[in-house]
Amino acid sequence: MFESFSQLHTYVFDADRIPVLIAAILITGVVGMITGPLRGNAYPFFWQIIDALFGSIGDKMDRPHRKKSDLVFRGFLLTAFVLFLCLLMGKSLEHLFFLKSDLYEIITVSLFLSSGTIWFSLLQLYFALDKQGRSSGAFLNIARTTRTNLNSVDDFGITRSAMGLSAISLDKALVAPSLWYLIGGLPLLIIYSALSALAWRLGKKGLGSSFSAVPLALEKLMGVVPSYFTGFLLVASSSLTPTAKLLDGLKILWDKKNDTPYEQGGNPLKAMSWSLKVTLGGPVQTLKGEKLPCEWVGPEGATAQLSHKNLGRAIWINVIAHIVFILILLCAYIYAGKIF
Repeated sequence: MFESFSQLHTYVFDADRIPVLIAAILITGVVGMITGPLRGNAYPFFWQIIDALFGSIGDKMDRPHRKKSDLVFRGFLLTAFVLFLCLLMGKSLEHLFFLKSDLYEIITVSLFLSSGTIWFSLLQLYFALDKQGRSSGAFLNIARTTRTNLNSVDDFGITRSAMGLSAISLDKALVAPSLWYLIGGLPLLIIYSALSALAWRLGKKGLGSSFSAVPLALEKLMGVVPSYFTGFLLVASSSLTPTAKLLDGLKILWDKKNDTPYEQGGNPLKAMSWSLKVTLGGPVQTLKGEKLPCEWVGPEGATAQLSHKNLGRAIWINVIAHIVFILILLCAYIYAGKIF
């Protein structure tokens, strides 16, 4: 019985993929910090491919004057076509890498993750606020990554967006794709990444038209469980951050009264705001000037007027969460009997 329990992990994930994943995470962090975001977008390279191939098509198909059912069907067709191509890609790459060395797979997996480019963008804003007392245009990468018009807000709003990106990117660009890779290899990694990219490009934080209903729903279906794990990582990492509140962060993850819409950040954003006792979120504008009435997130009485010191703590929590995640992966590898 004990032996059966000790082998339970084999039914959930493939431990042989853990070294590949850890190497990909390290490559993503180091290379991203050196090169910075590609064309100002700090999210994974694969998201930018989805944006280039299907972003404009989605914009043309999303016609607000059409009936809701028509928009839902159009969104379904686009999503189904993208997922079909991604499934073929995943199966083809899986077969190809079976015949090659792990190096090819490591490089490929790294294209679906993002960390170093996120740190690069956040630190760029942090140093601008620290040295000059104002953002001075250092928010361009954050604006393009979050697809929001940060010219329409003050430095407090820019800082809130940056801190929100720190929490949400950990979920969408690291934890969730990593977990799906461990569970289903490249096919599930590519499928989740495609859904998250479509939701990011077309979803408008869940406040757009019915055209994005299908990719948003499917992305939420695959991402809601990883989002709880990400929230736990952020709360655990906050215990090493000055002024952070560990117990407050843990309690809020299960508090349905203060739920945050998944499409607007969900548990990771809640964990960040309650751990640091700050208010995040709030109304924003898209890059095209559309107003999105996003909800405010944070404990009652917490300030939304955030400084570079708040941003610095958010960056620190993000980095520590990456380290904790890698340590968890190493522990899982040892537990699977791959080392000892």
